[in-house]
Amino acid sequence: MIEHIGRADGVLVADESGFLKKGTHSAGVARQYSGTAGQVDNCQIGVFLAYASSKGHALIERALYLPEAWCADAARRDEVAIPDETVFATKPALAQQMIIRALDAGIPCAWVLGDEVYGSAPKLRAALEQREQAFVLTVRSHEKLWAVRERKTGWYTAAELAAARPASAWPCHSAGAGTKGERVYDWARLRLARRPGPVQPHWQHWLLIRRNRTDPDDIAYYVVFGPANTSLATLARVAGMRWTVEECFEAAKQEVGLDDYEVRSWHGLYRHITLAMLALAFLVAMRVKLNASPSPTGNDRPSRPMVDLSVCEIRHLISRLLLVVGLALEPIFAWSVWRRMHQAVAKLCHWKARSLCPA
Repeated sequence: MIEHIGRADGVLVADESGFLKKGTHSAGVARQYSGTAGQVDNCQIGVFLAYASSKGHALIERALYLPEAWCADAARRDEVAIPDETVFATKPALAQQMIIRALDAGIPCAWVLGDEVYGSAPKLRAALEQREQAFVLTVRSHEKLWAVRERKTGWYTAAELAAARPASAWPCHSAGAGTKGERVYDWARLRLARRPGPVQPHWQHWLLIRRNRTDPDDIAYYVVFGPANTSLATLARVAGMRWTVEECFEAAKQEVGLDDYEVRSWHGLYRHITLAMLALAFLVAMRVKLNASPSPTGNDRPSRPMVDLSVCEIRHLISRLLLVVGLALEPIFAWSVWRRMHQAVAKLCHWKARSLCPA
């Protein structure tokens, strides 16, 4: 996958996804919180690592989260063939293992991203700092950080530090482009106090704060570690790339059946998930190649606006081509061109409406 979308400014994104299940016999299944369901439910939890760059994004690593009750139950482990060397590991620990493997393999990575589950893990943050690997990790509002407030150095919550920021300290920056325009928020950052350690002087810790422009109570907090000359606009863009893993989950579940399996064993689960990730990687690679290819007429710019081929569009085209072997192909491609032209018009209308809305 890195051969197709790898870039020096790429990012690694850690996140978990739940797979709702019935019964108690599938490997790792338990009543636990699932972000997919938005509640505690009977499910399996997989921790994934995505890679994202300006060329695209895809899942590149996976690990099944095994609850402590499963780790201590030898009979259940034997029933689904869980390897003997598998021991209990928290979700941040699993993510750390995958991130370190990716970095050791030489994957080009400018930043590591993750939500509150990973941002609130001191061991993960310390491991990345030790490698001088920049990161932007979300933390909860009550996360205590070592900072200077009112000329006093101490532990303060992220919410307390954000509340102390003056009104003039919230410039507007985009977190990246969406289907309906730039995702614009108010941003602020506060330099955190440096603690003793082997970190080079040109690296810095910040608390990054994102505030919704229409709902000031909607605030997100990030702990940042990176080069001291990094601009606030850059950090806003990087923080916005965390959503790429959600897009990976959506595409993997809808297009290649990531969660569409009926297996109980450890090996069966890993084989299915790996195959689904490989199928998604294939579609992403095709998307990169096809969108980089010149148009059939030799003109790189079509006469009418047209969106690029998406993973969903390519999967639909492949399905149609497999069903109409021996029949005319022109209607299939004509349908795709018509669809993408109308999507481009809808996108332009959304962007125009967003630009006309008051800030």
